[in-house]
Amino acid sequence: MAERAVSSAPGAELKSSHSLGLRLAHRGLVFLRIHSLFYGFVKFLDTAMRSWWITSWLPSWCPSSQCKLKEVEERMLQPLKSKFSKQFVHISNDKKLWTLVFHGGVEGKTPLVLLHGFGGGVGLWAQNLDALSQQRPVYAFDLLGFGQSSRPHFSTDAQEAELQFVESIEEWREKLGLEIMIMLGHNLGGYLAAAYSLKYPYRVKHLILVEPWGFPERPQPGDQDRPIPVWIKALGALLSPFNPLAGLRLAGPLGPLLVQTLRPDFKKKFDTMFNDNTVTEYIYHLNVQSPSGETAFKNMTIPYGWAKRPMLQRTGLIHSDIPITVIYGSRSSIDGHSGNSIKEMRPNSHVEIIAIRGAGHYVYADQPEDFNHRVLHVCETEKTVICD
Repeated sequence: MAERAVSSAPGAELKSSHSLGLRLAHRGLVFLRIHSLFYGFVKFLDTAMRSWWITSWLPSWCPSSQCKLKEVEERMLQPLKSKFSKQFVHISNDKKLWTLVFHGGVEGKTPLVLLHGFGGGVGLWAQNLDALSQQRPVYAFDLLGFGQSSRPHFSTDAQEAELQFVESIEEWREKLGLEIMIMLGHNLGGYLAAAYSLKYPYRVKHLILVEPWGFPERPQPGDQDRPIPVWIKALGALLSPFNPLAGLRLAGPLGPLLVQTLRPDFKKKFDTMFNDNTVTEYIYHLNVQSPSGETAFKNMTIPYGWAKRPMLQRTGLIHSDIPITVIYGSRSSIDGHSGNSIKEMRPNSHVEIIAIRGAGHYVYADQPEDFNHRVLHVCETEKTVICD
């Protein structure tokens, strides 16, 4: 009996292993089927939200509208003490860019133009506009495809999409009659400011890059300090067909709560101005409208958010007479080595790197007083005297 029991054990073990394999395979198939269905459903919703017939029920699914975006932006700007004007600047093909203009009684100074980052809008400069407009005119506008600006169809080609952004900025400048500008861009705005400087160098007196996106090349697998976990790669592959913020639109009525839950830091960044959910509501309404600029951004990226056309490959071509200042947050997770690379590429040009202590990626909101002081100083120092 003992021998029989012993001899049957391998067969039982094999059967058990085979059964376990079948169960795992079944679970894998179910997992893949669920994700395939989820993939199809999300892709359908994201595509549908850009089609004409969805506009009739989008407000009921996503509790948002252009009117609500306008209303919450007015709340964002209400604490400002400086006088300013608001207008749509009309450019080609019936497109328009929503613009704030601060003159502050300052004449003869080169205007400072603020370009927000991905998913942003003019209201996010609320803690900076008063201070920055005391010494020179300040212009802030919603990039094409974002905020209250027009949301047109962009090319699926990265180079063409970049050019559409750049040309919209140039048409905006021409309509306002600005001869020359100090350009300050955060995140995507920094990338576009650099791209604009490449094509229209004689319109830029100083380029200020604040935590710019899209400068370094995607590192090779062996060059990364920490390899990307397999689960992140799998998730990235699953989500790669979708726009970055498709999930926010998919959440429908739960979207506002989702922003409040996932990004409570934004409320904290502006707690000296607001004690309610104004900021998170603004971010929500900015990003559940038609995903025009969002789609353009997606088409300009490769997996994990790297740029298809890294700006560091072209930074050396920016006119040597244009000074560049790179501002980073000391606590930011964004690669801060691009500033050093720019400096190495431009040995005969002025390049300054500024790290703001205690600030993360949203430097201008994390440490607004320090940020404002540094930007004002950059524009007024002897080294950057050509700003004026």
